Amino acid sequence: METTIPKATQTAAIDADMADRTVLVTGGAGFVGSHIARALVDDNDVRVLDDLSTGQSANVPAGATLYEGDLLDDDLLGEAMDGVDVVFHQAGLVSVPKSVDRPVESNRVNVAGSLAVLEAAREVDARVVLASSVAIYGDPDTLPIDESHPTRPTSPYATDKLAIDHYARVYHELYGLETVALRYFNVYGPGQSAGEYAGVVSTFLEQASSGQPLTVDGDGSQTRDFVHVADVVRANLAAATTDHVGEAFNVGTGDSVTIRELAELIADVADATAGIVHTDPRPGDVERSRADASKARRLLGFEPRVDLRTGLSALARRPSPAR
Repeated sequence: METTIPKATQTAAIDADMADRTVLVTGGAGFVGSHIARALVDDNDVRVLDDLSTGQSANVPAGATLYEGDLLDDDLLGEAMDGVDVVFHQAGLVSVPKSVDRPVESNRVNVAGSLAVLEAAREVDARVVLASSVAIYGDPDTLPIDESHPTRPTSPYATDKLAIDHYARVYHELYGLETVALRYFNVYGPGQSAGEYAGVVSTFLEQASSGQPLTVDGDGSQTRDFVHVADVVRANLAAATTDHVGEAFNVGTGDSVTIRELAELIADVADATAGIVHTDPRPGDVERSRADASKARRLLGFEPRVDLRTGLSALARRPSPAR
C-alpha cells in the first residue's frame, strides 16, 4: 500500500526551479527514494529505476514511470537517463551486516552502480544528488560531527559510501558534472519497514504495536541523530537547485537522543505497556553520533522542521508497514 507523509510532517512546497523537469530517482521504490518521487511527481516528469530487490512497485507514485532492473544494465540505465535533468541516486545495498558478509556484492551494487549512474549522467549532463552516510565518519573524535571530520569507515558499506562521496567530488572537479553528496544521519519515517537496516525506530514501533517489550542493545547510552524522511526530502530538493555543487553536506537535526530515551519516548507515544528490556551490546556499535548541520543550513537553506516527538507520534498512529 502506498504510504504518504502525515500532514503534520509534509515537505514544504517544491521550489519553482524544481518544476517542469525530467527527474530520475534510482531506488525510487524504496524508503527515501519513494518519498522523493512522490514529492516531485505532480510538477515534474518523474522516472524511477529500481530492481525491486528491497523496494516495492506499490511505493512508486501514480504518474511516475517505473524502469525495473539493475543499475549495471547499460541499456536500461541509458533509457531511463535519456533527457534527464536531475538524478536523485538513492539505490544501493544499505545493510551493514550484508556488506560484511558479502563485501564484493556490496561494492558492486554501491560503488560500481554509482559509477554507472555518474557516467550515464555525464552523457546527458544531468545533475546528480547522491545519498552518502554518517557511517563514513566511523566512531567520531568530537561532537557534533562536521563535514571536515576524519573519515574512518568500519564496514564495507561505510567504505562504499565514502568511495561514492569521493567519486561525486571527483566527477565535478574532473568532468564538470554537477554533483552533491548528502550524508544522511539516522533517517526514519513512514514507509520504513522494521528489520535489519530499517533502524531502531521501526523496530521499536513494531515491538510496541505487537505488545512486545522494546529491546535495547546494551545499556542504551548510545546516542543518535534521528532525522525525519520529510526533512531528508527537503534536503534533496535543496541540493537539486543549489549553486554549491561538488560538495558534501550532513543531513541531520543537530540534536541527539540516547537509545534508551528513544525507547521511552516511543513507549509513551505508542501507549506501550510491555516495558523495555536490555540485551547484549552489538559489537562495533558507534557510541556517539550527532550532526553539525550548519553547512547545510548556511549553503542549502536546509532547516529540519520535524521534531522527534511529532514524527514518532505520527508514526505510532499508523499501521505497521508490510515487510
